[in-house]
Amino acid sequence: MSDRATSPSVGMSEDIPETSSMRGGRSRRTSLASSPGRDLPAFENEDDLLGDGAQDPEEEEEEGEELFGENMEADYRAMPALDAYDTRVLDDDDYDALSEGDRQDAESAMRQRDREEGRRGRLRRGLLYGDSDSEEDEPKRRRKLAQMAAEDEDTSMGTQDMIESIENLEDTRGRSVREHVSTIGPRTECYNRFKNFLRTYIDARGHNLYKEKVRTMCEENRSSFEVDYNVLASECQVLAYFLPEAPTEMLQIFDEAAKDVVLSMFPQYERISKEIHIRISDLPLVEEIRSLRQLHLNQLIRTSGVVTSSTGVLPQLSVIKYDCNKCSYVLGPFVQHQNQEVKPGTCPECQSQGPFQVNMEQTLYKNYQRIKIQESPGRVSAGRLPRSKDAILLGDLCDTCKPGDDIELTGVYTNNYDGSLNTAQGFPVFATVILANHILRKDSSNATRNLTDEDIKSIMSLSKDERVGERLMASIAPSIYGHENIKRALGLTLFGGTVKDKQEKHKVRGDLNVLLCGDPGTAKSQFLKSIEKLAPRAVFTTGQGASAVGLTAYVQRSPVSREWTLEAGALVLADKGRNILNVL
Repeated sequence: MSDRATSPSVGMSEDIPETSSMRGGRSRRTSLASSPGRDLPAFENEDDLLGDGAQDPEEEEEEGEELFGENMEADYRAMPALDAYDTRVLDDDDYDALSEGDRQDAESAMRQRDREEGRRGRLRRGLLYGDSDSEEDEPKRRRKLAQMAAEDEDTSMGTQDMIESIENLEDTRGRSVREHVSTIGPRTECYNRFKNFLRTYIDARGHNLYKEKVRTMCEENRSSFEVDYNVLASECQVLAYFLPEAPTEMLQIFDEAAKDVVLSMFPQYERISKEIHIRISDLPLVEEIRSLRQLHLNQLIRTSGVVTSSTGVLPQLSVIKYDCNKCSYVLGPFVQHQNQEVKPGTCPECQSQGPFQVNMEQTLYKNYQRIKIQESPGRVSAGRLPRSKDAILLGDLCDTCKPGDDIELTGVYTNNYDGSLNTAQGFPVFATVILANHILRKDSSNATRNLTDEDIKSIMSLSKDERVGERLMASIAPSIYGHENIKRALGLTLFGGTVKDKQEKHKVRGDLNVLLCGDPGTAKSQFLKSIEKLAPRAVFTTGQGASAVGLTAYVQRSPVSREWTLEAGALVLADKGRNILNVL
């Protein structure tokens, strides 16, 4: 081929003489190329601008490479030298599929290796793929996350890959802890850390503690399990710091992570329980009921007291749906909160403002119970009356305690609006209540459950001692010298007798009654105080300040139903325990 151009315009210019029109067209093209800002004459045909240099597309395609030629099959011929591979580089062995437990163990080992080598967080953006356009996509990604957060969508799963790992989670950037954990980034990081804590924590015996608790919970068809606060603080210090400051938000994150862990182990467990709750136990600081102040509002607290009254288990609205009385359109669902009632504004179907009626069939409920706890009389200082506080039990916490139980209550100390207080006081006053999260009864069953190996060993060695009876009696009120007969009688009262029921006709109670008589100053009250501290269930009252009605039962108006109810007295509260009457 020659080096000369083969375009049709060049070939034509060699054979055909140049005309005036061609010279005019060339001059116009030259003027276009030299001064683009010059005024151009109007034209109707595109060929005046394109000129004769336009190429025919069909002729250009004919000059391309021929792919389907006669030797096309030669591209697919066998090449043994190229088909062989190095066995030292590639592994062609067959492996069995990993089970869920083996996969989690392998991931735990790799995470431990990354910690030892100093690798933290997720992979850096752009490590696997090119990051040339990462800076351009960053504003779009942020706008998308903000839009999804504004629409209250469930972004925990859909945007998990889009959110980078937050190394310095405790840096709140001048915000409160509640505002910090409510944003999508720290919330997802708290979710991932607590989920990893439940999956990977190993106790001193080498057992996966919380996986065993989840398995036990599912075997008993329950919907909650306990997490020790001290263990959480030793493994995840930031989560333990955020929990008392923003308990409502953190407990919600913990519940979502726990549900994810449970469903990964038992995928069909959602048919049994829709929600999984985390119960926080062994909170370090114990507050007295009378010491609760404004500082403790919206904080996670732990207090103790005796349950004096409890209501029945009532259904509380959880997710509500309304019916429009005009067009029968179903509105909702609306999530009901603890503090305020959620009501629809207008009907989206007929644009009416009501009235709306609760749809009883499609509305979801949860168990609700209200109890009142009172300071134990033994812990109240002289000259003061015991204080009391209301607590709300939800879900599986209902009926976990009954009047007379000495309990430790862990929950969120919050306030709610009470119209009766405002009417009486004349200015805004809020009533306080405790939203219970965990309840521990101080009875013999919980005492035996928390026994250590050393305790069991000492009990077994004590049972083999021949003088075990004398040692037990001597441990009652050791500060009081002598009175061996009185100590023996009180010790036998603590252990009780044997219930006799011959042929199920006449039942003889095994309870023992003791009457102490003596002169003033002979340590009668001190003996009773020591029995109150030793007995797992005991009620201490004075005979002079209590009437026969107060010892048995009395009538009181219920704060929930506003009806007259029968409240238990001292003898009823001490059922299956010890009732101690001082100065009859």
